[in-house]
Amino acid sequence: MKALPKTLALTGFAVSALLFSPASGSAQSRFACEPGETYVMNVMVSAHPYWVPVFEGFKQAATAMGCEVVFSGTPDYDITKQIASFEQDLVKSPKGILLHPMQADPFIEPINRAIDSGVSIVTFAADSPDSKRTSYITSDNLAEAKFAAEEIAKLLGGKGEYAVLENPGQSNHDLRVTAFIAYMDEHFPGMKLVGRQASNQDSNKAYQAVQAMLQANPNLAALWIPEAGSAEGAVAAVLEADADVVIMHADVTPTTLEHIKAGNIHMALNPNQGIQGYMGFIATFMAAHPDLIDPFNDYKTSGYNPMGIPFIDNGFAVITKDNADDFDLNVYMEGRG
Repeated sequence: MKALPKTLALTGFAVSALLFSPASGSAQSRFACEPGETYVMNVMVSAHPYWVPVFEGFKQAATAMGCEVVFSGTPDYDITKQIASFEQDLVKSPKGILLHPMQADPFIEPINRAIDSGVSIVTFAADSPDSKRTSYITSDNLAEAKFAAEEIAKLLGGKGEYAVLENPGQSNHDLRVTAFIAYMDEHFPGMKLVGRQASNQDSNKAYQAVQAMLQANPNLAALWIPEAGSAEGAVAAVLEADADVVIMHADVTPTTLEHIKAGNIHMALNPNQGIQGYMGFIATFMAAHPDLIDPFNDYKTSGYNPMGIPFIDNGFAVITKDNADDFDLNVYMEGRG
């Protein structure tokens, strides 16, 4: 796949400004759907609370543009089942799909086939970079890893033992872990990695892994976890052992939010989910309507979608005791349709 020009990489707010700046009335009115025009958001582990604010943002943008949306995916952590759900979505001929691919490579062929059939595909939170997907929206996983490493090293005075849990095969989680370790190695040589276990977003596996780590490494001082499901099991193991371990993780669930409020988890780095969904919809709509722009580049010669945006950064929030109430999902969903 031809690499998209880096000059097209925009932040979410820059894209929003591009779409909704006060231009001519006729140009503005074209950012709307035809009757029945439908967009799908497809995920794995569909009951996970992470998707709720993302889909709310997706719906907000769709409503503003008169479009219809559908939430789809599989309740399982199973790549075969997610691909099957994606194929079922395609049968219904949506205009576009905002996709969270559980794994990158198995989705290459389905994504490419969907795009060849005329359905726009944008990925979010995890990517399939070698596919023809038009755009990718996520938080900056490198920035998250750097922030987490610096925070943990600061708390420990630059010296101590740390461990990580991971979820191999999911691009954003892989980057959060590998970049964290690399940053520690380069900037904090006094920090020693003593454990690295795959928990695969399973709280029970995380509990067992951290139990074993604590037994093998009684001086373990910190844990970095790339998602919240494993953090639930990790904090249970640390509390049971009455250990003094700094826990930081990405994402948030109602359970980990309560542990942050109680001081059992130091902090969470949470992607701005509503912005992710909102800008994800706009990027998917744009990919489905490439006639809306004639950019000053070689898209006609090279044949890529002129609406392609290599990376939209939706940003991330740092959740601590002080602002935890702002991330109460039940409060957020009150009064929403």
